[in-house]
Amino acid sequence: MIFRRLFNLKQRTFILLSVCILPLLCFSQNTPSQNPYITKYWPLAQTLQSQYGIPAEVIIGIGIYESYYGKSKVCRLLNNHHGLAGKNQLMKTHGVKSRYQQFESDSAGYVAFCNFVARRKYYESIKGTTDIDNWLSTIGRNGYCQNPTIWKKHIMQVLKKHGLVNS
Repeated sequence: MIFRRLFNLKQRTFILLSVCILPLLCFSQNTPSQNPYITKYWPLAQTLQSQYGIPAEVIIGIGIYESYYGKSKVCRLLNNHHGLAGKNQLMKTHGVKSRYQQFESDSAGYVAFCNFVARRKYYESIKGTTDIDNWLSTIGRNGYCQNPTIWKKHIMQVLKKHGLVNS
């Protein structure tokens, strides 16, 4: 009788843990697939990684940071996820002046970012490496942003938050 009660208690505890706690462990906020932006653009970033040798984490991390997960006005109006400067038609279409480049699609904006990086002097020396910290430091200190240290720190925080780099 005691064995039967003990077994039922263990069985109930196991079921409770399985139903309540296991899903929380498997699907925490750090799971990349839980974020719609990452779910949508991660495959593209991986494809571009294989083509350009730029880590997918760098590509998507900068995209997240510069476009605020695709919600920024520049991203929504210009398909510009990475804050690239250049020509656009916003004055004609929306009466808005902007220094950011316009792209036909989100994927065209992602490719333009990779082309931008691939044209830089530093590219050949780090192409194919997987050191995210080094990539961000190198891109940042070579004129991509105004404050490379803070810029890199914010991108690394985003990547860690979503489990794309180790803590």
